[in-house]
Amino acid sequence: MAGTIVVEGVSKRFRHWEPNRAMTLQELVLRGFRWRRRDYFWALADVSFQVTPGRMVGIMGFNGAGKSTLLRLVAGVGRPTTGRVKLHGRVGAILELGVGFNPELTGRENIFISGVCSGLTRREVSERFDSIVAFSELAEFLDYPLRTYSTGMHVRLAFAVASHIEPEVLLIDEVLAVGDLAFQKKCWDRMLSFKRNGCTGLLVSHAPQAVLALCDDAIWLDHGRVVAYGPAEQVVGQYVEATGTLPKPPVGESVGSGDGRSDESGARSPEVRAVVPGAGGGRS
Repeated sequence: MAGTIVVEGVSKRFRHWEPNRAMTLQELVLRGFRWRRRDYFWALADVSFQVTPGRMVGIMGFNGAGKSTLLRLVAGVGRPTTGRVKLHGRVGAILELGVGFNPELTGRENIFISGVCSGLTRREVSERFDSIVAFSELAEFLDYPLRTYSTGMHVRLAFAVASHIEPEVLLIDEVLAVGDLAFQKKCWDRMLSFKRNGCTGLLVSHAPQAVLALCDDAIWLDHGRVVAYGPAEQVVGQYVEATGTLPKPPVGESVGSGDGRSDESGARSPEVRAVVPGAGGGRS
């Protein structure tokens, strides 16, 4: 596998919109909604990093830090306002629920559409169909519209498809926090398998221990800016110390476990490649 991710000076700007003023129901009916543009806000500001083949990078930060926005841009869902993203390799992406699926189509139809959109041929999807269904454990619901699925069922189907396209680049938003523990464990084992087989990836997670167990490096985002970027052990340590976040072991793993990403001496490089002074204050 030879997946690579390069993010160079990426910033993303959004607009706030709000009504001109509070209006009565009669005014709304007679005049319609009138909106005025508020100030712009930057969800990401000058983010740069590179993920070389076979390495996993964790992205941490509070809600609103820009983690999911960054992952969406890497996945090609939207464009940065400034900067650029370069990605090489077949991508398996599990973003927030609903992305990549049509709620009006059945689970069966969505498997084929999602697989083809991810780069497989229809024949390749057909060859993997039974395995995808078995992994998802949703055989009896395949012919129901996706809008009838629960959140956990969405995650099952999305992960099953993404994990069967033989991705060279894996992009995972924190969707595995939902669903039953047995399925979370199965997904976690599959991600570890991808890691061992040389898959490149980005993992958005609020769980420091999950980042330690799976990732070589980590990025700490706060208000769209990079607070720290470097070896996972170092960045997670800074994040936990600064925010008071309590480490929790990933599903099926004990605290302190990992997959042997240290060097031959058993030690990690202590270098932290980027620390932004004054950033990263906790948020309630």
